[in-house]
Parts: sequence; C-alpha cells; structure tokens
Amino acid sequence: MVLPVPMVDLKVQYENLKQEITRAVLGVMETTHFILGPEGTALEADIAAYHGVKHAVSVASGTDALHLALLAAGIRRGDEVITTPFTFIATAEAISYLGAVPVFVDIDPKTFNIDASKVEAAITKKTRAIVPVHLYGQPAEMERLLALAKEKNLRVIEDCAQSFGAEYRGRKTGSFGDFGCFSFFPSKNLGGYGDGGMVITDDQALAERLLSLRNHGSRVRYYHDEIGYNSRLDEIQAAVLRVKFRYIDGYNDSRRKNALSYNKHLAGSGVLTPAEQQGTKHVFHQYTIRVKNRDAVKKRLDEGKTTSSMIYYPVPLHLQAAYRDLGMKQGSLPAAEQAAQEVLSLPMYPELTDGQIKTVAEAVKRAL
Repeated sequence: MVLPVPMVDLKVQYENLKQEITRAVLGVMETTHFILGPEGTALEADIAAYHGVKHAVSVASGTDALHLALLAAGIRRGDEVITTPFTFIATAEAISYLGAVPVFVDIDPKTFNIDASKVEAAITKKTRAIVPVHLYGQPAEMERLLALAKEKNLRVIEDCAQSFGAEYRGRKTGSFGDFGCFSFFPSKNLGGYGDGGMVITDDQALAERLLSLRNHGSRVRYYHDEIGYNSRLDEIQAAVLRVKFRYIDGYNDSRRKNALSYNKHLAGSGVLTPAEQQGTKHVFHQYTIRVKNRDAVKKRLDEGKTTSSMIYYPVPLHLQAAYRDLGMKQGSLPAAEQAAQEVLSLPMYPELTDGQIKTVAEAVKRAL
C-alpha cells in the first residue's frame, strides 16, 4: 500500500540528524541542568546574531512570545492593536489575553498578509500597536508599516511564527519592529520536539522586561518585581534547536527549490500558485495555492489518497465565534473571506523529493 505524501515528514529529518540530536539531548541529561541553562543561553546568542539584533529571549511557546512581547510593549486593557484576520488564532489571542482589542484589517490577496495601505484608516486614539504576520513564510510590507508606526507613535510586534529566515529588503523578518516573535512548534521551519518560542529585540530595557516576565516577574532569585509568568524554554528543547539551527539556511533553500518545482509542475493547471514579492525572500513554511472550487478539489484529493492537503485557514478570525463580540459580519473583510474559501496548502518540507512533488501536482490536476 502506497501512503499519501504527508504535509510534513518529521521522521525523515530526525533520521538524518539522529546521532547529533542524541548526543545533544544526552549531554543535557548528563549535566542535569534542565531549565535556564547554557543551551538556552547559547541558542539565544545564535539567534540574535543570525537576525542582526542585540537580544533574544527564549520562552515556552510562540503564543507566549507574542503575549509577553505585547505586555513588555506596554499594551493594556482597552488598548487597540491592529492585526490581520487571516492567521492562526494565537496572533489575536495574545492581544486578548491583555484585555486589549484586536482590530482586524483586510489582507493583500497576493501575499495573504495585512494590506499596509488599509492600516492607517483603522487607527484610532486607542491604537497602540500593529502586529503584522509574515504568513506562510512571505514577509509583510514592513517599510510602509514602519513608517506609519513611526508617524503615529505605535509599537510594531512582528509575528514570525512561519517566517524564520525570511527576508525583506535584505534583512531578516523579526529585526524590523520593536519585537520579533518566533514559534518552534515541531512543524515550523526551525522546529523543536515540543513547544517553544523566542522574542528578539534591539532594545535592552525591553529585553530585560521579557527576562523578568518569563520567569515569574523575577530578575533576582526569589525577589519578584511584578506578577510574571512561567514561560521558559527547557534545555532539552534548546539543545535540539541548536542542532537544527545549524541547518536552517539549507532547509529554507530546499523549501524554496521545492516551491519552484511545484510551480513548474502546476503550470497551466488553472490554480494560482504563490509568488515571491519583489525585494523579499519567501521561506515557504507552507506552499499555498488558490483554487476557485477548493472544497471540491480537497474532497477529491482526500478520496484519491495519494497526497495530503490542508486548509490554512478556513475561517478568518473576525468571523470566529470567539470574536463574535466584535460585531463583524460576513462581507466586512472580503479579501480575507475569499482567501479562506480558496486557499489550499500542499505538502512542504525540506526533504520532499521532486517525485513526491510531481505526484502531488498530478493529483491536484486530476482533482481539478
């Protein structure tokens, strides 16, 4: 029996790194130093240097990275934070945790990211920050967002959960705003073997606040300056991530190569394939096509059993039951709503073979 091409194959990557990861994990076990130790410190230094920033603070998850960054940025109850409706709910949840209000602005249908040209109209006296998401690994239009934030005195917190290593005009995503927030969920471009996250910043005072917030509001052991959180990346995860970090550029290059291969195999099929925007480096956390009769195509793909596929995301956040109290209705953000009806993500990971890509593309063309 031939198994369908999976969305992501973590097993093949593990087999390639098995000896290195085993040594790294056993090294942590030998030290018996499991929380806030040398592996985490070294990972923070590596990732700060990679992004060209001064500080990196590891935390327990990508959601925590956003939550603690917003808190350190001074976002409070009743503040408004502008973001995209077309993303995983964690982006908006982190805003809601603080009692702040997510203000959803429609997306650019070409990039799936927040439409920078529509942000200014959403700014009010209560607006305190903008949270752009570099969705699927495609950088958002940072130049325009940063200029607007400077003019209006707003914080910028980048959601880089899907964009580790992506670039906008020669700089890595996460290095533009007050904070860049990353997820190390196992399926991410740089993924651990459990939850994990990181926040990067060039601001020393903000970095010190994050260090306190992640560790029960404490800078000196058993002395607590504020009510903080327990959000620390453990040493085993840090050790695994340090191994995989050495290969991240190669992994991203392979994803980009795979995307070009998909584009070639799907050419002329009638689907809209993702395009890399000028001046950016897309790292294809997801390879997402647009299909007019998406639900029917996905149903046929599922029935064909030769490839996996996923919908990221079927319901934009402004129409989720969790945000019903915002009072937004169908038709209020048409570009995001249309994308939710048409997007379909195909298998994407560095070890994907051209044969597998051809199998997926042929299945898509049959399903059409």
